[in-house]
Amino acid sequence: MTDSIRQRVHALGLILPTPSQPAANYINHVISQHQLFISGQIPLVDGKPAYIGRLGDSVSDEQGTRAAELAALGLLGQLSDALGDDLSRVTRTLRLGVFIASTGEFQRQSVVANGASNLLVNALGDKGRHVRTAIGVCSLPAGVAVEVDAIFELQP
Repeated sequence: MTDSIRQRVHALGLILPTPSQPAANYINHVISQHQLFISGQIPLVDGKPAYIGRLGDSVSDEQGTRAAELAALGLLGQLSDALGDDLSRVTRTLRLGVFIASTGEFQRQSVVANGASNLLVNALGDKGRHVRTAIGVCSLPAGVAVEVDAIFELQP
């Protein structure tokens, strides 16, 4: 299998998006020692926020799962950009954080977060396996339903 992140995503029938630019006073990624931290990514379609609303209210579980997948696709775009599209530099995905805008009664955050987890594993293979936190929050930037961030371990 190829070490190109872009080609791996393409093999899944998806297109790696151009990395979005920060919306405030932060940067897309930081490499510290052998770790790569990628800022939170929201679901975008044609560069615009998608899946606006909250789970348990105006966004269905299926839409939330798709939003998580789209946010993770943006995450992979940032990963590719940070590493010159070279997956061989990644040892493994350490942690995935998935934030889900949801009502207080909604309890299926982990089901929604699987959209992001599944994409990482499908695209990166064993390097995509990770620990994860799925958290329900009352709102997210631009009113989107999901935001995803990650930490990757890099080759020394």
